[in-house]
Amino acid sequence: MNEPDDDLPESVAIAWGLRERPGKGPRRSLTLDQVVAAAIRVAEADGLAGVSMSRVAGELGVATMSLYRYVPAKTDLVDLMTDAAYGGPPPPRDPDEGWRSALTRWAEGNVATIRRHPWLRHVPVSGPPIRPNQVRWMERGLDSLRGTGLLPSERLSTVLLVSGYARNWATLTVDLAEAAARSQLTAEEAGVRYWQHLERLTRAGAFPAIRELLAEWAAAEDDEEFDAEWQFGLDRLLDGVEALINGRPPAA
Repeated sequence: MNEPDDDLPESVAIAWGLRERPGKGPRRSLTLDQVVAAAIRVAEADGLAGVSMSRVAGELGVATMSLYRYVPAKTDLVDLMTDAAYGGPPPPRDPDEGWRSALTRWAEGNVATIRRHPWLRHVPVSGPPIRPNQVRWMERGLDSLRGTGLLPSERLSTVLLVSGYARNWATLTVDLAEAAARSQLTAEEAGVRYWQHLERLTRAGAFPAIRELLAEWAAAEDDEEFDAEWQFGLDRLLDGVEALINGRPPAA
């Protein structure tokens, strides 16, 4: 027997297609998907700060109050926008694929999504995954850890740890790219300028670790790509998870 959805928050039930927002008046001329798509177009053009019910209504050519027939409030609209922008998760783990490879693809998918929709990094985390695509991403992350011997709480904690790292990395790189663009520089040019300034400012004083780092970098033959730092951090996280898995006694 299906359980009633009366205790679900209205916006969550709407997102899952379990309920339409009640409203009086003339027949609806739009769909919820059209409203969400219009809001995303505004965010892509003007950033998250540019999204308002009146701005989205203008994009759709309708009165502002008519949008409340589809979503309870702007915060609910932003939640729906976020879920739609993330879309579906990466492909599921192949039967012959290791958990590390599957979780790496999942993490890279998180980063790629935020880079594709930079306004996502400004959406505050308001709670655990509950909307359709959020839950699908959660399912795919947990699925990558099946059969590892990790406890349920450890699988969940691993997914949270990796997703948090991915969100932080994507936010950092997008922030730096936008700052460079404001200075009319590429991200690479901005990075070179930063290290040049830092080297000049730390030639003297209590900065021996920074001077050592810069000297070793200057002596290196090849410069690492910026995203090599992403891979290094992710590998260290997964090394810790792998050590935990390998340290478990074999199943009886």
